[in-house]
Amino acid sequence: MNPYFSRLLLFLSLFISVFTFAQTQANLNIQNFANAKVDDLTDEQVLAFWNQAQEKGLSLTQLQHIANQRNMNLQEFAKLKLRIQNLTQSSNKIKKEESSSNREYFGYENAEENLEEGKNVDSEKEKNYKNANKDKKESQKIFGADLFNNKMLTFEPNLKIATPQNYQLGPDDELVIDVSGYSEVSYKLKITPDGTLRIPQVGLIAVSGLSIEQARKKITNKLASIYGTIQTGETSVNIALGNIRSIKVTVLGEVTNPGTYTLPSLATVFNSLYVSGGPNKNGSFRNIRVIRNGKLLTTIDVYDFLLKGEAKGNVRLQDQDIIKVGSYETRVELKGEVKREGLYEVTAKETLKDVIEFAGGYTNDAYRERIKVYRNTAKEKSVADVPAELINMFVPKAGDVFTIDKVLGRFSNRVQINGAVFRPGYFALDGGLTLAKLIKKADGLTEDAFMSRALIYRLKPDNSLEVISFDISEVLNGKDINLQREDNIQILSKLKLREEYTVSISGEVLIPGEYPFAENMKVEDLIITAGGLKESASKTKIEIARRIKTVDVNSANAPVSNIITYEVNDELKTADGKEIVLLPFDVVSIYRLPGFGAQRNITLEGEVAHPGQYTLTRSNEKISEIIKRSGGLTASAYIEGAVLVRTKKITGVDLLIRKKQLESLKKQSKDTSIAKDRTELELADNYSIVGIELDKILSNSGGENDLKMEEGDIIRIPRETQTVKITGEVLYPISIQYKKGRLFNRYVRGAGGYTHRALKRKGYVVYTNGSAESTRKFLVFNIHPKVKPGSEIIVPPREERRKLSAVEVVGITSSLATLVLIITTLVK
Repeated sequence: MNPYFSRLLLFLSLFISVFTFAQTQANLNIQNFANAKVDDLTDEQVLAFWNQAQEKGLSLTQLQHIANQRNMNLQEFAKLKLRIQNLTQSSNKIKKEESSSNREYFGYENAEENLEEGKNVDSEKEKNYKNANKDKKESQKIFGADLFNNKMLTFEPNLKIATPQNYQLGPDDELVIDVSGYSEVSYKLKITPDGTLRIPQVGLIAVSGLSIEQARKKITNKLASIYGTIQTGETSVNIALGNIRSIKVTVLGEVTNPGTYTLPSLATVFNSLYVSGGPNKNGSFRNIRVIRNGKLLTTIDVYDFLLKGEAKGNVRLQDQDIIKVGSYETRVELKGEVKREGLYEVTAKETLKDVIEFAGGYTNDAYRERIKVYRNTAKEKSVADVPAELINMFVPKAGDVFTIDKVLGRFSNRVQINGAVFRPGYFALDGGLTLAKLIKKADGLTEDAFMSRALIYRLKPDNSLEVISFDISEVLNGKDINLQREDNIQILSKLKLREEYTVSISGEVLIPGEYPFAENMKVEDLIITAGGLKESASKTKIEIARRIKTVDVNSANAPVSNIITYEVNDELKTADGKEIVLLPFDVVSIYRLPGFGAQRNITLEGEVAHPGQYTLTRSNEKISEIIKRSGGLTASAYIEGAVLVRTKKITGVDLLIRKKQLESLKKQSKDTSIAKDRTELELADNYSIVGIELDKILSNSGGENDLKMEEGDIIRIPRETQTVKITGEVLYPISIQYKKGRLFNRYVRGAGGYTHRALKRKGYVVYTNGSAESTRKFLVFNIHPKVKPGSEIIVPPREERRKLSAVEVVGITSSLATLVLIITTLVK
């Protein structure tokens, strides 16, 4: 092989590889990111990739899953993740989220370092995480667990109420002392750390540990030595608590956040439990102890508050109090048909009945005869049934799981009767209930009951279905049938055992259509039912088309219906007094009077002397005659813009063609208002636009351009518009002042010129009269249409051509290289 040619092939292969890699890097996406070299990516590419991932609802953790499935290098993914975190505006939020996500997925804190070292996920830590999730779900099931995590329940003390009389004063409490009467003085004094209060001119008074009432008496006695009128009652002393002190309490044991907390001196036990998060998953809600000065003050059972609203033992705390939450001793789970499923703590004296009451009792669908209990023994699990009569004696043990099932969805004593009875539905299967008795319970048979045959759908012992037929007359005459559970009796109706009978009427009646058939219905009855005859109805041309039930199928000329001609007078009576009785499915046709014609109206709009609605004087009246009747055109009429709008029912192929036109029009331009309005009008209101040349019509009245007017026609004669609208693929779609003689391209330049997507050779003009003219080709020149006042220039876009993908480029280039190699080999 020629060495130059070999070098060419080598260069071509290198070019393909580089081009493919460049395409991959330039178009980083979810499909190809696993193959990317992160160091070669720009910041813009990384951000674009991350935005694409977020639009698809993917987090970095989910991207890690995808990367692992596609065997992406762990070091590369670590780099990619760090780049995303550094480039994102909400970096802190993402790092926090992904720190949690890393622990979720990897099971360790420093995910990046482990990735760089290529370590595998720590299965033990992942197991721990799963266990933590399990514990979280379990704690959510514990009855009362949300009490101290509810934002609407803070148990904060009300600091705006009057000071409780049993409140004990202590250091940092502020007392407000008001002396009023013959002497007026006020003090705001804070109790010192040694528990005393210093009152000017009185001295130190020890008040720490006293109640408000005790302190008031003591201070009053001291003040009486200065203010003598206090003894006589002419001066009074009022003492109130100002700013209260803070206390420190310790919450420990099985709580979510044990520790020492600073609380207001009015705080209670519940307030301390709330700030500490309440009992944890091992904590007891029924054994919370308050210890003061090394002695047990009280024990709290939170269930009293949860179930009865009683805050027993919720005492006011003092400085250095200890709240100790013990571990639960017996906890059981209640599942199934109770109002509150969950885990409940049980004391030694409580039974299963108490646990069910904790759960709010049974639901309406609960099976109460027997409760299933799953219990842990010393060696394995066991299952037992607790009968309803033993529920109030059954003592739960730790770990018991009680399941309350639903009642069965079947009925023990139900039968059903449907069809031609007055009260269909379900009935109780009382002892000895027979079919005749059931019919009597259902208030008997309706008049249309089919007496010779009815059905019983019955379940066999193996629950398969069988049908038993019977004669109703025989059952009612003594040949009765005993019923069984879930029997379904169907009493058939004569009316439903045949096709629904109808008759129909069409033509010149007020309400044509299909009507229910009735025995002895006459033609005249049906006409009245249909609202009566129209003025245009022919009373001498009424036809009745009747079915023929037996058609000779061997005859090609066999009749398929029987036609009866009928006449009536103004009173809807026949001349001979005979009336035809209708049969089911008869079709009555009322025809129009020959030559009957109602007034036909057209509308004249715009620049005429007298616009409005005009009634045609004869069937061939033309446009020029209507214009003349209106008084002629006004001075500002734009005669070349006149348009005729004609009502036309568009159906079938025409409708499909119009829809295709509208779709094509929308693709050509986003704002081609004249043509778009025209086509949408035709589609929506069944109007068609007829382009007319009014100047020729008026100059040659009655000529070939002068069209005959039809019912519903609208002639619109606009005022001359001195603008031209340019839309489509131009740089700045706009309306420009019309100037006589200005060419097509000059108007386009006024709109900024063509865009790069413009299809110049297909530009066209839509005139105000609804007609359009497109650009023609002469040799290599484009011959654009003439522009008139009020017209619209539309420049359509080129068809989009799809760019070749990197894979397609590689395939084509490889094929060409192979072809060149083959040709060279053949030549040699």
